[in-house]
Amino acid sequence: MRVLGIDPGLTRCGMGVVDGMVGRPLTLVDVNVLRTSSGLPVPERLVTIEKGIDAWLDEYRPDAVAVERVFARSDVSTVMGTAQASGIAMVCAARRGLPIALHTPSEVKAAVSGNGRADKAQVGAMVTRILRLDAPPKPADAADALALAITHIWRGGAQSRIDAALAAAGASTGSIPGRVRR
Repeated sequence: MRVLGIDPGLTRCGMGVVDGMVGRPLTLVDVNVLRTSSGLPVPERLVTIEKGIDAWLDEYRPDAVAVERVFARSDVSTVMGTAQASGIAMVCAARRGLPIALHTPSEVKAAVSGNGRADKAQVGAMVTRILRLDAPPKPADAADALALAITHIWRGGAQSRIDAALAAAGASTGSIPGRVRR
């Protein structure tokens, strides 16, 4: 499975592609950060992010896209930019019919480090170890994008198979006893 992890941001949007499957060593394909200037109008910055994400999707042809779920912080302007970049990432993937998974920061931290409250340095160190890299990816947005891809391979892929099996069972039996619909 090839996963494009996206750590959305209006100024720095982390992009990381990882190949692998559960129980096998994972491989770094590429990692980088899309940058936009804060001096540009937001619509232009979003177009730059869209073009960058589209280029990565065209070049690496991932099987799925994992995006960090936006969560509320005290600074509304930061949340807005992150949410806008996140929306662009989801639109780019949806346009291609790719599965999109949203993972919370604490879920990602727990998946790669075992600690949902790990700091940036711990996440970077674990990404380095998991992918057998010589040094942590810089800046932290790049490491976070890889951590998202790793999380999706380890957790999201399994969850999507479970969901598909449940959907198939529900389609053939009409419903699944005890399953709560959301």
